[in-house]
Order: sequence, then structure tokens, then C-alpha cells
Amino acid sequence: MPIVAQSTETTDWVSRFADEVIEESERRAPGKPVVVASGLSPSGPIHLGNLREVMTPHLVADEIRRRGHEVRHLISWDDYDRYRKVPNGVEGTDASWAEHIGKPLTSVPAPAGSAYPNWAEHFKAAMVASLAELGVEFDGISQTAQYTSGVYREQILHAMKHRGDIDAILEQYRTKKAPAKKQQSQKPVDDAELEAEAGSGAAEEDDGSSGSAGYFPYKPFCASCGKDLTTVTAYDDDTTELTYVCTEDGFTETVLLSEFNRGKLVWKVDWPMRWAYEGVIFEPSGVDHSSPGSSFQVGGQIVGIFGGERPIGPMYAFVGISGMAKMSSSKGGVPTPGDALQIMEPQLLRWLYARRRPNQSFKIAFDQEIQRLYDEWDKLDGKVADGSALPADLAAHSRAVRTAAGELPRTPRPMPYRTLASVADITAGDEDQSLRILSELDPANPLSTLDEVRPRLDKAEAWINTHVPADQRTIVRDEPDTELLKSLDEPSQQSLRLLRDGLADHWSLDGLSHLVYGVPKVQAGFSADATAKELPPEIKTAQRTFFALLYRLLVGRDTGPRLPTLLLAVGQDRVRRLLGE
Repeated sequence: MPIVAQSTETTDWVSRFADEVIEESERRAPGKPVVVASGLSPSGPIHLGNLREVMTPHLVADEIRRRGHEVRHLISWDDYDRYRKVPNGVEGTDASWAEHIGKPLTSVPAPAGSAYPNWAEHFKAAMVASLAELGVEFDGISQTAQYTSGVYREQILHAMKHRGDIDAILEQYRTKKAPAKKQQSQKPVDDAELEAEAGSGAAEEDDGSSGSAGYFPYKPFCASCGKDLTTVTAYDDDTTELTYVCTEDGFTETVLLSEFNRGKLVWKVDWPMRWAYEGVIFEPSGVDHSSPGSSFQVGGQIVGIFGGERPIGPMYAFVGISGMAKMSSSKGGVPTPGDALQIMEPQLLRWLYARRRPNQSFKIAFDQEIQRLYDEWDKLDGKVADGSALPADLAAHSRAVRTAAGELPRTPRPMPYRTLASVADITAGDEDQSLRILSELDPANPLSTLDEVRPRLDKAEAWINTHVPADQRTIVRDEPDTELLKSLDEPSQQSLRLLRDGLADHWSLDGLSHLVYGVPKVQAGFSADATAKELPPEIKTAQRTFFALLYRLLVGRDTGPRLPTLLLAVGQDRVRRLLGE
């Protein structure tokens, strides 16, 4: 099938990149699968900022697949990178882990209690599971496997032969002044990378060994200590005889590089080498890799030495978390895709990445904001169903709920997240109670089983249990607050009577919403159906006062879950008793 650059649905950012990538693939590699790529370092928990490194090419690749083209989404697991530091937030880590700094990630033991053979596999596994739930199709490539099996041997020898050309390119950037402000990092990079991009003299560590023997873009791992704290002291292009010395323990060794598989190209050479080797057409990069002198920019020149071209590479912006600071995987303690998927359905998480252009930052909510996000999502779902969604919103929704392979599993009956969270809060997860309450939300169409509202119910319950502080949880009073009831004036007592009298006729979510908002209107001499435009501003004040009274009588606080949901959860008889009947 000939590859034609044509957008099928809309002109959202995904389709525009797909057009460009298809056209570029036809120019560079006609008749071959389109190749897009991501790179992830399993140096610690792989967080939600790193997920943008995957979701951006995934969405583009999926659009290309939808058009009927063959496409490969490569994820390079940078598991042969050096272990840089012990991240925070990893159970079982202590000072003893520092002895492994400098070793490949696959040579570091897994955290205590892990079922996986090494550090890299432990953190990779969690990400693989999350990507499966998100419907991300990819081909994973272990850089440990590539290097140690000799796959890159010809590329390594080529880089060493052309080390002078590589050094000349790198030299252009070594003396540049530090930028005024360091961009926020999303993709884990070596300390040396950060220093190199700031223009410090430590650039040599990232760029390769440089000393009296000259520049070398290759780092052996020491045969004695297993670390990369080595310096190449001699190399012969004809015989490929290489000698290195370890600065950690003084060990020295001479090997034939044409037969040696225990080392790797330095990062700024390794990345463009892989672009050429894999024929990558599209790979995004974080802001830290897109500044002058950074890996992506320098790699654009070095890739030519390997006979390739730099991929089309949009810069992707920062992903934040509501109430949390900038994420860094090497420091640990930041939310991962797995953490997000505990409290939100895959469709919502996909949508957050699909609806914003890569250069737009956004936040993922782990606090109360998640309820508003779900309301927004459900509203969009309704617009898609009735045909009123705007084209760009329709495209983002389509990319969230399905891939080229088909629809993602979804909740059969998606009740409002905030309602499910309130029910989970009030019932403490009691399934019989939850089914009773949720069935009463719409008496004409009651639930027959909680499976109808799963997995959304489970996500909401997980959010309540893990992200709502104990002092904000809802505990319904066991007995009426008799002192408060006795102290009420006549208007307050009348408001409670009006509510109690209307409970039986309004016992549904919509009915109780109408009732609790209508009581203050009726007391003020207006119809319960009067709209905001027909009412004086004082009615809103009266409603807030009435709501606060109900909360104090029911849960002993001035606020709580939405009152209609709370009333249904408490049940008619208990509501009447707590309100003084």
C-alpha cells in the first residue's frame, strides 16, 4: 500500500503530526514500516512526566495505524545506563546501595522484597503493566541486551573510528555559557548531562573519555568492580585493541573492542546512533533535551556520522500533579502511571495527554480536582453521544476511548465519580450498602449489581482510601444532636420540617437535589422551581446556611459530600431521626 500523507478525521495535533511523519517516512524509507520511538530509564519509579515520552508517539503511531499503515513504536529501555543515585521513596533503600553507583542498572539488585532479578526489571515491570492497561502497543528493546550481545558492535567501532569528528561537534558546545534559567526536566538524564547542558567543565564525563590519549566516545564497565568509572588510555583502530584503567580501584585491562561487549557509547553518541540504527522518524524530547547544546540538538549533528537523520521531535512540556512540585524519577516519591490508574480509568488518563498539544503543560489531579476532571469528561462523553462535540474534542475523546486495535474496556454504567466517591466514603466500602444507595439514585432504573459501575466505583473507592485525609472522611452521626436541635429558631425548624415532609416524594438523586435547593426558596415565598434569574441574591445565602445546618446535624461538620448523595446514603428513617422527627 502506498503511504499517503492524509488526515482522515480532523486537524488536531495528533493528526497533524501523523501527516508529517507519514510524509517523512515515505521520503526516508519508502515501503517500510513507520518507526516512532520513546526512551525510558528504569532508574527508579517511572513517573507521569515520563509517560508523556510514551503517550506522545503512541497517539501519533495509533493514528497512523488507524489509517491502515504499518508502524512500530519502539520503547528503548535504557537499562544499561549507570546507576546514578539512590532514589527516595523506594522501600528498602539505604546507604549500602551507594556501593552500586556506576554499575549498569541491570547489575544492581532489585529493591528488598522484589520478585524481579534486578533494579531495572523491577521498575520496568510496573510501567509495562500500566502501558498494557492504557492500551499502548509497543516493541520493547533492552539496551543491556543490545550491548551485551554485540548488536551495536559495528556502530561502536564506527564511532571510535570517527571519534575526532564526534569530538569536533561536541567541542562546539563545551564552551557555551550557561543559560539564564535551567528548563524543567521530564526525562531522567545523567548528572553529567545536566552539567554539560549548563556548560560546566564536567561535560567530559557525558561526552566521553578525554585525556592524553585523546577523546573516546565509549565507556567500558570495569571487569573488577563492574562500574563505569573508567578511562580509555589507548586504542588502536586497526587491531581494535583498547586499554582502560578504572579510577575506582586502579584495575586496568586490555581487550579487543571487536570482541568486547561490556561497555556502551556515551549518551550523546548513543542516542543518535540508535536513531540511525532503528531508522526512527518520530521521537519527542523533553524541554531539557531541546535546549542549545543538549542531547537532542547535538544528536542532530552526530547522527549524520552514522548515516542517519534526526527524527521529527516535538518538545514536550511539563506534567504536574495537583498540589505537588516538579517530578524527578531519580529523586523518587512521585506518582507513577500505576498510581494514577488506581484512582482513574485508563480513558481519563489517556484523554489528559491527548487533549493537550505536546508543548502545553498540564496537571494530573490526585486531590479533589479529580472530581471536576471526571465531571468534565462525562460532559464531553454526553456531547459525543448527542453529536454536539467540537471536532478537536471529538478527536481527543476518540483517542482516549479506543486504539486502532479496538475499544478499551469501560464502565458499563458510568455514574458520576463524585457520587461514587461519596458513597464509598459514607459506606466505608460496604457493598450491600453501596448497592442500596446507588440503586436509589434512579429508582426507575436501579442497579442490579455493582459490576455495572465498575471499575469506576473501585477507582473512586481507592481515591477515598488513599488520597482523602482521615479528618476529611465522612462519619454519619449515630444519635441526633439534641442540643443543636433545641437551639434552633422557628425558621430553621420550619426548613427541617419542609425537608422531612418532602423526603418520600423526592427520594432519588434528582428529586433530593430539587428538594434541598427548593426549601429556602419556598420559605422565602418563591416556587421551588424558580430559577436563579427569578430570585434575589439573598436566596443563595439562605441555601448555604441551610446546607451547613444539615451537614452539622448529619455529620457534625459544616461541609461534606453532596447533600442528595449523603441523604440517600443515610436512608430516610435515619435522616428523619437525625433531623429531629
